[in-house]
Formats: sequence, structure tokens, C-alpha cells
Amino acid sequence: MAGLEVLYTCVAGSISCPHDAVVCFVHWEMIKNGYRCIGSGDDPRSSDKKSELLPADWNSNKELYSLRYKDNSTDTQMLLKAITVDSALIFNLMNLNTQQVSDLTVNISDHVNADQLHTFDSVFKDMEGLSQMVTAQLLPPQKKETEQKTERKSRRDEEDEAQRRREEGSSPLRMPGGHPHQGTQPHWPNPLDPPFAVGGADLDPFGTRGGGGMIVDPLRSGYPRSGFDPSSGIPDILPPGAVPPGARFDPFGPIGRHRPGPDPDHMPPPGYDDMFM
Repeated sequence: MAGLEVLYTCVAGSISCPHDAVVCFVHWEMIKNGYRCIGSGDDPRSSDKKSELLPADWNSNKELYSLRYKDNSTDTQMLLKAITVDSALIFNLMNLNTQQVSDLTVNISDHVNADQLHTFDSVFKDMEGLSQMVTAQLLPPQKKETEQKTERKSRRDEEDEAQRRREEGSSPLRMPGGHPHQGTQPHWPNPLDPPFAVGGADLDPFGTRGGGGMIVDPLRSGYPRSGFDPSSGIPDILPPGAVPPGARFDPFGPIGRHRPGPDPDHMPPPGYDDMFM
């Protein structure tokens, strides 16, 4: 286990019995799960400070080990006690904030080689088994529950991400939402609808899209027309064929009538018969 060998080597000189080895192991499990040791004994001291190491007097009492811990991210404080009962150690862990208690009994001979106390590779018989016992029975339930929830959430997020990638063609560069041809096309307003209709007559001068244009064409005005066809000519005004079929034609003068002659009531101008005028 990463870090345990370094810790054990640091305190190997003070380990004198198998119980010390087990307490050192449990201490490392506390460190690994986010706690830091702040001292020994039941009462706080002015010299208390967070540390991954064991305090100098951690095993001064072989009958009763007492260590205090603090959560590395909160103000939660824990009190760990280990009582020696024949060939076993009874651990008791109390949350000083909530008074919640958990306990664990370790049979020393099942987990420690008493004749290998100063050889880290051989001192523990089953580190994995001991670690599972400490995690399942001694560590605070809230701590374990939080870690389990975090692990489940992480696993669920990974599964959801994998499912999404499978649905999108397993392309890490594809934008969410599927293929480009799928989905709803954006709705663009008609540029000739209000309030964008300003200047619409310039875009559609003949009014072919509805509404008025800016050019008045009698032949394309949309209103009912007579059967007048300028290409057939206008008597006394235009000969037949002067206007090509279908060409635009703006009529001038009265259509379908002869040009009026002089009215009998018209008076000649003054001096009409004066040759010098």
C-alpha cells in the first residue's frame, strides 16, 4: 500500500510489540481516508497540529492507545482508542462532533508476524484483509457512504457518457444533438413581413410577391383589364406592330377614339387674318 511502508519505516524504531504494528496500520487507514492526526491523548494540547505521522508518544501506554484526528476538509474531530485484551486489540472510534461510535476487534496473531516486527515486507500477514476490516467496521459510516455515493455517481456519469457517444456515432468531435441533417431547422422571418417590410417595394418593384410595387404597369397591375392590345395598333395614333406583343406600353391620350377636331365654338386668335402677324 502506497505510503504505508514509509510510515512504518519512520516509526520502526519505536515498535516493540505486535499491537504497535496494528495501531500503526489503522493509523495509516485513517490518513488514507482523509484524516490527519492532531495529537495523542483525550484532551487537546497547544502543540496540536495536523500531520500524517504518529506523535512521539503514540505508544507510550501499551494497554491503551489514544489518538485524535481531524478531517482534512472539515472541522470534524475523531478520537481513536485501542484497548489491549489478551492477544487482541479492541478499537473504538468516536466522532467528537456527533458522538457517533464504531468499533473493531483485531486478533493480533491473525494479522501480524511477531518475529518480523522490523521487516515491513513480512510483518503483516494479510494487509488487504485487514484493510477491508478497518474500512467496513471502523471508519465513520458517513465517510464511507459519501465515498460510495461519489464512486457510484462517477461510474454512472461514465456510463451515461459512453451511451451518449454510442448514440452519436462514437465521434469525440461531434457536437451534441446528432447528425447535421437531423433536428429542427431555424425559423427565419420573411424579410418582406413587418417589421422588415421597409424598402420591400425596392426589392419587388412589380409587386409580384403581393403588395404594391414601385413601378406602375397597367399590364401587370393585377386589376381587371379590357381586351385592349397595343400590339394591334391604335387608330390615328400608332400603326399595327409598333408595340411588340407582350411589351410594356404606357397609353397616352384617349384610347379607341379619334383625335377630336376643332370645336365650332373655338374663336380664332386676335388678328387672325393680319398677314403681318
